[in-house]
Amino acid sequence: MSELLASLRDLTVTYAAEQGTHLALDGLDLDIVKGERLAVIGESGSGKSTLALALGGLLPPETHIEGSIGWPGFAAQPQPGLDIGFVFQDAGASLNPVIAVGRQITEIARLHLGLSRRKARERARALLARVRIPDPDTALAAFPHQLSGGQRQRVAIAAAIAAKPSLLIADEATSALDTIVQAEIVALLDELVRAEGMTLIFITHDIALASGFADRIVVLRDARLVETGPTAALLGAPKQAYTAKLLASHIGLDTPPLVAGEPA
Repeated sequence: MSELLASLRDLTVTYAAEQGTHLALDGLDLDIVKGERLAVIGESGSGKSTLALALGGLLPPETHIEGSIGWPGFAAQPQPGLDIGFVFQDAGASLNPVIAVGRQITEIARLHLGLSRRKARERARALLARVRIPDPDTALAAFPHQLSGGQRQRVAIAAAIAAKPSLLIADEATSALDTIVQAEIVALLDELVRAEGMTLIFITHDIALASGFADRIVVLRDARLVETGPTAALLGAPKQAYTAKLLASHIGLDTPPLVAGEPA
């Protein structure tokens, strides 16, 4: 029987806005299973990023939250950075531009794992090699602007897993990259979560990209859950017209093929 990592019940998130309020999530019910690769798809404004921030406890202080997020997969409330790792859309914004990337990863390992400076630097180097950064020794001393966009995203992934989190959330982590690099980053994330036994939540607007590796897909629209199900079943026989419309919009010569069977 699958073991639950998190359980969301009637989760409603409202932001303060200049003119009144903005409803970002509306009565969301969702279970997240340990070890699964869950893709959350939807158009801009559907609530995808709000879901990611809510799970990580990173919503702005003035946000109004109703409902609950339970964590049966943890002994206590999970901590961002330690139990939950994040990879955001713009690695250039999430990395400090004036601090070498090696030091940024080292400090995370020291803070959350209690490693010595030497051990933390060894872990930083090993992580850079693990995410396939060319010449990790040189990269340790590099600054973010000296790396390509794809390399910066790899560094961001290394930083996100530095403290050995149980849950990795990638929020539009590939949308700023070209198609080839997108595929490389998705393959890397898939490899890492499988090897480390992590749970992955992959936030994206691209159902074709998600279909290549996700175990299950969640479809959001206008702050509400439209439907969810195993990837092959949802793609093969969507229950809701909106999901079918999303699928139809991705059928074209310039779109990667959607899977026809179970994800590899």
